[in-house]
Amino acid sequence: MTDSTNPQAAGTAAERSRAAILEGRTSLGIELGSTRIKACLVGEDPTEVLAVGSHEWENRFEDRVWTYSLADVWSGLQAAYADLVADARRRYDVQPQTFGAIGVSAMMHGYLAFDASDELLVPFRTWRNTSTGPAAAELSGRFGLNIPLRWSIAHLYQAVLDDEPHVPQIDFVTTLAGYVHWRLTGRKAIGVGDASGMFPIDAATHDYDARLLEVFDGLVADRAPGLHLAELLPEVLPAGRPAGDLTAEGAALLDPTGGLQPGAPLCPPEGDAGTGMVATNSVAPRTGNVSAGTSIFAMVVLERPLAHAHHELDLVTTPAGDPVAMVHCNNGASELAAWAGVFGRFAAASGTPVEPDAVFEALFREALDGDADAGGLLAYNHLAGEPIAGLTEGRPLFVRTPDSRFNLGNFMRAQLYGVYGTLALGMRVLAGEGVEIDRMFAHGGIFRTAGVAQRFLAGALDAPVAVGETASEGGAWGIAVLASYLSAADEVDLGTYLGERVFADAAIDTVEPAADDVAGFSAYLDRYRAGLAVESAAVDAL
Repeated sequence: MTDSTNPQAAGTAAERSRAAILEGRTSLGIELGSTRIKACLVGEDPTEVLAVGSHEWENRFEDRVWTYSLADVWSGLQAAYADLVADARRRYDVQPQTFGAIGVSAMMHGYLAFDASDELLVPFRTWRNTSTGPAAAELSGRFGLNIPLRWSIAHLYQAVLDDEPHVPQIDFVTTLAGYVHWRLTGRKAIGVGDASGMFPIDAATHDYDARLLEVFDGLVADRAPGLHLAELLPEVLPAGRPAGDLTAEGAALLDPTGGLQPGAPLCPPEGDAGTGMVATNSVAPRTGNVSAGTSIFAMVVLERPLAHAHHELDLVTTPAGDPVAMVHCNNGASELAAWAGVFGRFAAASGTPVEPDAVFEALFREALDGDADAGGLLAYNHLAGEPIAGLTEGRPLFVRTPDSRFNLGNFMRAQLYGVYGTLALGMRVLAGEGVEIDRMFAHGGIFRTAGVAQRFLAGALDAPVAVGETASEGGAWGIAVLASYLSAADEVDLGTYLGERVFADAAIDTVEPAADDVAGFSAYLDRYRAGLAVESAAVDAL
């Protein structure tokens, strides 16, 4: 990944970048994440980041619904875009007026329902809402595959079951990325990866599963007569397929100053999981990626369909439509960060304050001296409910027995193992299906300390784990790459494009699983699974 803020990129390189911006030989990517909206501008070489912008925002809990207002969507997009324009001015004294291509991505799933007049019927229900239990359970049984609580179809069916008055008025249902794309282009389309978080996708057609559409229509025939799901969902498009052009109205929505001209083509809008796969070059079978942050999830591209349905596994797709098994856990590294904060505060209280990054570095290095099985200690990172672990609410716990080997090294190894505990439960289910992994690409802040979290993850998954130079803007860069792919899709498939034109020269460090780490984590996971009874008791008691 190159960045033209590098002093070596000055002179003629900066002049070429300025000309590319002026002439629209660029690709713009925008991603609406859960706490930040990011914009990323790349050159004809998508590894060259020319300008970036961002805006912080937060969801709201209103009337017992996690939501964002549509006004906040547009004010946030405008702020992020304005920040990117200001960055381009600072770097090159130029303002973008058009782009070679544009892409939009956002957090997946959720529920945005509109009537025939394009009016929002109920507040946006995000992926965080867990009020869809009865619908998800019944759909999972009827469809014969796992339908998670956060999927759009679970939200729609729950609204039908609850006899919500807006249901007869529904004309269109989409995701956040699909909504923004629609308003920018006038086209009700969605990328296949994002669509796979709305409704199951047929691996052969790369479109909604026609048989299951009929099953759903049959389910709602009595409660919602006249509702035909295929008429409500957005058109599904694979990566590289043109998905409309920026309209004059769309340009004004993104840039109210009038500086942005209409006409730029847009790629299919995608979800954050899909852009994460692109940003880590994990779209080929037997590859995958692990993203560790507030939550943690793994995506593995499948060679063949799974034999059975599993509640631990979501079936989604890559942006090209290839099947992917996803293990999604609500709890990631937040509890680990809380413990690092405690140790940091102790250092400050003792008169030796330490920067947060140095605290993590010291604690992670100490974990390397811990026993392979963490000395019999257990750490549960469940701040929120965790369906894979069977927990309706979170109760973070640290557990040890009188004869466990309690020291700092084992404590920190247990905490790091705890980040991967629930993820490993889901990955064991995947391994039981005979799914083999050649390489997992890891990204997230806990991998900044070289050789620790990466090594432990390799042991937890019993698979090679790669960490490399990825764009600092993450998913925004990933969707910018997908926008760039529009001009190459007739020549190469997405996997080849990423491998040969984007990641060919990327610096990647791969760690093979060590036998002691594999055996040690396996012993830890056996205790972890048994100890979930303690977690359940804590939920019931506290």
